[in-house]
Amino acid sequence: MSYLIGEMSPSVVLSFPRVRGVRPSLTIKATVLHVGDNQDDALFDSLVDCEIARDTDAGHARLAKYGTRKLKRVSLLNDAVKYFQLVLNQCPVGHPNRAAALTNLAWARLKGYTRKNYQDVDSVTSLFREALALRPQGHSDHPLSIYHLTSALTCRYRKERTAVHIYESAQLSCKLLPLCPEGTYLRSTAVGKNGVDYMIRECNNLPTDTSDEGIRFRRAVLELCPLSNEHRPEALDKLARDLMTHFQQCGSIDDLDESIQRDREAVSLCPEGHFNHDTYLNNLALSLKFRFNHQGNFHDLAEAIFLYEEVLRLCPVGHPNRDISLSSLGITLLTRFRQRGDVNDVTRAISLLREALMLCRPGNTYRDYIIHNLASTLQARYDKLDTSEDLNEAIDLYRYSLRLTQLDSPERHPTLHCLSSALCSRFKQTMKNEDIEEAIRLCQESLGALPLLHPGRYFSYMWLHEAHLSRYRVQHNLADLSLAIENFRLASRCPAQGFPPRIKTARKWVTAAEHHNHASTLEAYSTCFDLLDGHMATRSSTLLQHEAATAFSDARSLPVDAASCAIRCDNLRHAVELVEQGRGQQWSLASRLRSPIEDLEIVNPNLAYKFSELSKRVSDAQGSSGSTDRAATEQAETHYRRLMEQWRAAVAEIRNFEGFSRFLLPPSYDDLQAAARHGPVIILIASQYSCSAIIVPTSGEPHHVRFPRITLTHLEKLKNDFTREIRLASFMRPEETRKELQVLLRTVWDEVMLPIVIVLQRDLKVKSRSRIWLCPTATFTSIPLHAAHPFRMKADGRGRELCLEDVYICSYTPTLSALIRSRQMMKTRITPSFAAIGQSEPGAVQGKALLTVDSELELVRKLVPTTADPTTLSGDNATRAGALDALQENTWVHLACHGKQDREQPYNSCFAMRNEPLTLLDIMEKDIPHAEFAFLSACHTAVGDEETPDEVIHLAAGLQFSGFKSVIGTLWVVDDAVAKYVVEAFYENMFKDGLMDFTKAAWALNRATNAVKTKVPLEQRMVFIHIGV
Repeated sequence: MSYLIGEMSPSVVLSFPRVRGVRPSLTIKATVLHVGDNQDDALFDSLVDCEIARDTDAGHARLAKYGTRKLKRVSLLNDAVKYFQLVLNQCPVGHPNRAAALTNLAWARLKGYTRKNYQDVDSVTSLFREALALRPQGHSDHPLSIYHLTSALTCRYRKERTAVHIYESAQLSCKLLPLCPEGTYLRSTAVGKNGVDYMIRECNNLPTDTSDEGIRFRRAVLELCPLSNEHRPEALDKLARDLMTHFQQCGSIDDLDESIQRDREAVSLCPEGHFNHDTYLNNLALSLKFRFNHQGNFHDLAEAIFLYEEVLRLCPVGHPNRDISLSSLGITLLTRFRQRGDVNDVTRAISLLREALMLCRPGNTYRDYIIHNLASTLQARYDKLDTSEDLNEAIDLYRYSLRLTQLDSPERHPTLHCLSSALCSRFKQTMKNEDIEEAIRLCQESLGALPLLHPGRYFSYMWLHEAHLSRYRVQHNLADLSLAIENFRLASRCPAQGFPPRIKTARKWVTAAEHHNHASTLEAYSTCFDLLDGHMATRSSTLLQHEAATAFSDARSLPVDAASCAIRCDNLRHAVELVEQGRGQQWSLASRLRSPIEDLEIVNPNLAYKFSELSKRVSDAQGSSGSTDRAATEQAETHYRRLMEQWRAAVAEIRNFEGFSRFLLPPSYDDLQAAARHGPVIILIASQYSCSAIIVPTSGEPHHVRFPRITLTHLEKLKNDFTREIRLASFMRPEETRKELQVLLRTVWDEVMLPIVIVLQRDLKVKSRSRIWLCPTATFTSIPLHAAHPFRMKADGRGRELCLEDVYICSYTPTLSALIRSRQMMKTRITPSFAAIGQSEPGAVQGKALLTVDSELELVRKLVPTTADPTTLSGDNATRAGALDALQENTWVHLACHGKQDREQPYNSCFAMRNEPLTLLDIMEKDIPHAEFAFLSACHTAVGDEETPDEVIHLAAGLQFSGFKSVIGTLWVVDDAVAKYVVEAFYENMFKDGLMDFTKAAWALNRATNAVKTKVPLEQRMVFIHIGV
């Protein structure tokens, strides 16, 4: 040392042999003082530094002796603390060594605390906190200070077992580990058995804490567990359980989605054979079942049942968890029974639950849960089979379960709700007033105990409306009816509950309000539409949206029933608004992402850009088909939902601007009347309550046209008769008279279209040969209204009576909004271009060869003006990709090929091409605003899905949505041998003046079908319809 000082080196680094893979080092600094240099301040500072160093060394020496096994005298510890306190006193705030002095003093006191010599641990953590504050991020000793504080907090937790200390320690460790590279001594110490490993083990054993702070803590613990860490599966499971419990309390689907994501990872890390494999499978299945109850996705329910079956296989007779496995599978089979009504499901569920109850002895905390599930299952079988024994046993089991449940238990509320519903059922059977009184009291008890935003309140409202409605039907007290309706309203609007159960409740509200002629009926219909729209908007693809729409089979008639209700209330304007809001919801959802925003760009260009970009991102996130990887699909759905939340927030922001308060809200009658700008639109309502029409004129109030002799039953028979006669006509010779078909068309004329024509001519003064638009709903969509014909002579014998197409030029529109949107896109037009696309020899399993396609394409090419530079795409070039390119690059297209309607999944309806089909999904995903006209010379291109006729999902509607303003489509099979005559006559009329004006398409089709009467049989003239502008 004297050598080093003599050399006057300002600092020297001494290295030592490796310890645990790390080479320690020591930096020595030396200073020589010269008396007489007249540097009194420097001399004093140096002397103080020397005193600090001596006291620090003395403190460490005594602390080291205290730490040995032989010398654990408290006097040594007290001496060490005294010296370190002296040092701290010489290092005031701002002194460069204050952090070190704080740390030394805190460490000595911590040693005393761990050995029970000191009790004041608060001062220890305070000293370490102050030292950490003096060594912020970036300081060389910042990691060491974090480590010291975590050690102190962990020690305190060991003694006091207070969760808040281990919480903070875990969160600090998350900051520490990234600052400690692998291989360093500090890292090995921090993650050792007394460090992070101990912390993780203890954290995983802590009870559930579903507060925001508790969930943040669980995330911090997980962050401490890399993929290779043995504790990661348990940390994942703990976080998943807390998230699911938080979902049960608050109803946030994000919590449930993350819970499932964490459960999946836990299962993947613990394959079969791992001691926790069955537990993690069970927990994943439980999360999936909860999500099904909230979201209504059948894939979740199917996967949950599959997983529970697997868990039961892993829990054979004698396994300690077999009772839990039996109960879980049983209650999930009950869920499927409630959806599909298969009695085998409920029968097996009861059997499984009875076995579970036998295995679960009294005193087991899970026994109450099994009793509740068995009661629910027996009650469900009673609802299906009306077996009184099942209902009475269910009530007895619910009562027994309540006696076992603590008043503050979260499991008490579901039992209260279920007992209330069972008592309602028994009241309907026995009319005993005490049952219904108790049912109401139980729900009120539950409501009084649950927070305002708790998801469980939904069930209280649901069974309260059932109880009051049941009592009203017996006692006829209007107060009960009012209370029932109010609870319908509250249940339908309960924000913490998922859309599917709320939709079912709103549907019941509609039924009850209609039955009792209540003033809230129209409100109930509007609530249904809002909820259905919200539910479909949560689905991340077009196919999933359609699945969501078809899941509620009893909701199919809502649009027409709502319109019928408004008509009965003499509110025709609202009838138009409701039928428009309820129909074509999937097209409406898609069109919102393509809404024109020119006006917004003037008011707030930044917000317009933000909305446009979000719309594009949402559209891009809508996958057209689901991935087979469930985890990947779930992540995509979560991403989509979060984008939708941002999109909705942008819409809400736009509505705050003056003039934009109704931005993307359901259109008003005044908005919808724009569809009738160039001629009246006739909405044909086919409801179980009434069948009639509403005429929306160019200006003024709507007109109602009654069909006094037509009911929905008549229309259903008429639809079936048309289907039969058109099929039979295909076997007849062209020259044969289609007598039965003429009879049906005469009925359509006399009972439906003639009353409409009378109002058009007499009341609205609509001139002959004017254009009209038909907007059929429900069953009317399957009837060829445009072909209505009396097929008889005038009463005076002077010629035949005129048919509809003699009087007016008919077009169709799927919805009024679709027609308005097409007209809005007419603002900018480009030079027309024409492509004829045909495929006579489609690829495998797409259909037989079409012998006349090529000659039809040649015929069309010759008739199209040369100014359109017509091109032909056929043979090997008419592929899916080639056809899509032609659709996007041309303003006019003619398609001649096989058309296929997919009755199970209408979005898979397609045109047959050379390699693979061109589907409706392919078409509607394209945005072609410059497109103008399409002639679809193929089968079934304008016929929708029978399951959801009011969604109007077909190929022609898809082309109109993608941008084609005017489309010729077909209602059934086209005979290509005679179709060419209609095609030829159409284009001859269309281009008679040499101009390409797509607004003439309806007139040209009208002229064409009239011109080919002697060449083309009736059903092949009727098959073509015009849609759009």
